[in-house]
Amino acid sequence: MFKGLFSSGSSAPSSGGAAKELESLLEKMIIALVDEPNDIKLEQVGSTDELVSFELRVAKSDLGKVIGKKGRTASAMRTILSAASRKHRVGSDLRIVE
Repeated sequence: MFKGLFSSGSSAPSSGGAAKELESLLEKMIIALVDEPNDIKLEQVGSTDELVSFELRVAKSDLGKVIGKKGRTASAMRTILSAASRKHRVGSDLRIVE
């Protein structure tokens, strides 16, 4: 159950593999929300050993779907992203750009 949880001599994992997995997770969530998946532009704008940052651009007609009422959908996506990034011991940031 706790296999690998307490390993000796382990260092923090690199953010390279984490960034790819987090980007894939975000893409799957966003594709499920929008009507025009070809207009999705998800870019990794920054990455350090401690933080992975993403910038999202969608079609204007899909912007409201991605943000949601009172920002609830965007907040939920950020919460899921944050939970997934903890698995890799990195922080995460998602900016939705108009």
